[in-house]
Order: sequence, then structure tokens, then C-alpha cells
Amino acid sequence: MDYLYHMNTKESRIGVAVAALGFKSLKKIQEDAIEGFQEHDELVIVAPTGSGKTLAFLLPVLDMLEERKITQVLVLAPARELALQIEQVFKSMKTGFKINCCYGGHNIKTELQNLSDTPQIIVGTPGRVADHLNRESIYASGIEVLIIDEFDKALELGFEKDMTFIIDELHNVQKRILVSATESEKLPDFVKMSNPIVQKHIGEKRNEGHLSQYQVRAEDDDKLDVLIELIHRIAHEPTIIFCNHRDAVERIGELLKSNKIPVGIFHGALKQEHRERELIKLRNESSNILITTDLASRGIDIPSIKNVVHYQLPTKEDAFIHRNGRTARMSASGNSFLMMKSDDVLPEFVSSDCPEYNVNQHPKQELQRRFVTLFMNLGKKNKVNKIDIVGLFYKKGGLEKDELGMIEVLDHCAYIAVAGKKVGPLIRNLKSKKIKKKTFVLEVSR
Repeated sequence: MDYLYHMNTKESRIGVAVAALGFKSLKKIQEDAIEGFQEHDELVIVAPTGSGKTLAFLLPVLDMLEERKITQVLVLAPARELALQIEQVFKSMKTGFKINCCYGGHNIKTELQNLSDTPQIIVGTPGRVADHLNRESIYASGIEVLIIDEFDKALELGFEKDMTFIIDELHNVQKRILVSATESEKLPDFVKMSNPIVQKHIGEKRNEGHLSQYQVRAEDDDKLDVLIELIHRIAHEPTIIFCNHRDAVERIGELLKSNKIPVGIFHGALKQEHRERELIKLRNESSNILITTDLASRGIDIPSIKNVVHYQLPTKEDAFIHRNGRTARMSASGNSFLMMKSDDVLPEFVSSDCPEYNVNQHPKQELQRRFVTLFMNLGKKNKVNKIDIVGLFYKKGGLEKDELGMIEVLDHCAYIAVAGKKVGPLIRNLKSKKIKKKTFVLEVSR
């Protein structure tokens, strides 16, 4: 079927979405999910990060969506970043259906305004969705499909109470999809799945890349000194450093900054604005190093990571796998470094033939950042889009094509990557200019 000529038919929706994403074919996990969703009311998809699971649960629902202004699908995600990523993927499918994202830390007035123009799909974190159900700003009566992404992570983070409340409020659900990275022997009763079909994709490769794994030993047991030396060898390319706890992230992050190493800090206790900003900087190449907890190991949009550093080793194998899954994605290669004291023993889930990486045998690299991120205090709600910003920066700002990087426009602001040498002149050139007849503030992002 030529999907371009049948964009309004249900039969063509999946094809149109796949074409909009630029894919020529679907992965097995996506094909299986579409078939399973059509034939069964309860579906459990067990799959690791990077397997294509987001499309596996978004594509099947397209055939059942109606163009009525009523919410028909609810997607629950345990992390704000994951919810935003799901929203972005759906928007990239260019289906014509409306999706709204609801999450803690987001302006509640903005969400209420968005929900007043009822979306067909809502994606959100359990706490915020429960809040909206209590406010009656989300109407549960029309919701016929419930999807819970990263279900194992949601339980781990303590969302059972909120999820139980939400599911009890959904009286007209006809189909349920539960997605998890690990398989459960028995699903909790509150999920209300009596006889689900389980599709396992655990054994499949998350990507086609090659992962190289190394031990990095600290002879004098000071891992921080060795970490600094390692950073100077590898962090000219995008690098994530994992710690087990928030206080360790803060402590190590501040120590690295005191050694004049530019590093972003990311964990669950930080404000959403801060977390979004750090991910944006990593994506747009104005930051190469992110130190984080396992919050960044899955469900967030961080492409093209070259190195994963386990400053503190995780206690469980699945956490180790998810961390390593941030690199060597698609056809790219990547590296995983295990920071260890001299007498530390490799965990059982790490191969004993993991070679040592001697930092002194590798040359130092310049920790150079390609871009600097600028903040603009106008966004989507001000009717400003990427094209507006590109035109302004080229015509009035004096930038050349290779001097402007990634642009991300949020509800009330925008973040723009600009070549470092052009930041000062650009800000001066645009000081008295307007965009969409609106004045704006343009400054280097914090």
C-alpha cells in the first residue's frame, strides 16, 4: 500500500508513522508487539534498553485511536526524562493525534492548560497522573489502553501506591501493555492482568555496536586521582560517570570541578529544570561529561555516548547492563571502564579476562567542548520555534552554518548550541533585536 495516499485510514497509520521516522522496516520486537496487541488484551514485553521498545508500544495503539477529543491511551513512566522522551518519539511519528506529557516539577498551570484541549494520549509519571485524576483534569472514562513502561523501575522507585490508585480509577480499560527490562515470576495483583501474553526479547542484542571493557586500578587506592587521569585520556568524547548514591555524585562532581574539569551533575533530587539542562548540554556537544546515579542508565535520551565509567560498581548485574547500554549503540563502538582499588575483586557478573587500562600508557587529550549552550527566555508557548531561532541567528546574529548546533525549544524557553568563539559577538548583535515581535533575554546557560 502507498501510505502517502491513505493518510486518513486506520490501515495506513503505522506505515505513515514508520515513514515519518525514516525507517524502512520494523524490528522484531515491534512486529511482535503489533501482532500481540491486535490478538490479545494483555501483553507483557520484556526487553532491555535500546531494543526499540518505545515504538513497540506506541505503534500498535495507532490503529485503535479515534479522532474524537477524548483521552484514549495512558502511558505511565517512572522518570520525567523517560516520559518526555516517549512524548517526543510520538510527536516524531507525525500522526496528527495530540499527546501531552505530565510530570512532577513541570508547571501545573501549563499542564492544566494543555489538558483543557483534551489529548488522545497522555504520558506521565505516576505521581503527577494521580494528581490530575484527583483534580479531574484527566478524565478516565475514555481511556481504553493502559501502558506501563519500565515497570520494574517503577516498582523499584516506590510508585506502587500511585499506580494502584490510577489503575483502580480506570474502569473502561480494554487493553494493557506492561514493559519491563526484567521478567517477573508473578505480576502484582494491582496491575489487573489475569492471563497476559509474554513476549521476551532479553536474548536479543540491544544494538549492533561493539563494547570494550576495562579495569582501571588505583595503586594507592585513591580512585579520584586515577579518575582525573582517566578523564584526561577519554573525555574529549562523550562520557558518563556512574556512582551509586546522590551524595557521591555531588561530592565527586564538585571535586572534579575544583580540578577545572567541566562536568554536569545529574540525580533524582535535583530540580527538573537542572536535569533537563544537563541532558541538553550533553546532547548538543557543549558538555562531554555527566556524573550521575543509575537514574541516567535507562529511559532517557542521550545519544552517541562513547564512554561509560563505573566509578562505583553496581551491586546487581542488571544495573551494570543498563549502565553499559548507554554506549555502543546502533553500529557504534564504546568503552566501559571499571574503577577499582588495588585489592578490589571483580564482581561475578564481569568477565575475569577484562583487561587493565593503564592511564599512563595513553596520551592526554584536550578537554575541548565544541559548543556553548545559550538560554533564551521564549519558547513554544510564545509561538517561537526552531526555524524562527535559526533565521534570527543567521540573518541578525551573523552566524555561519557550522557555528550553530542543536536547538531545543521547551514550553517557556529555548536552549541553543553556538560555537564558543561566537558567543560574545552573537549576544551583542542580538541585544536589541526581537523575535516574533517579542523582546528576549539571551545569555550563557548556567
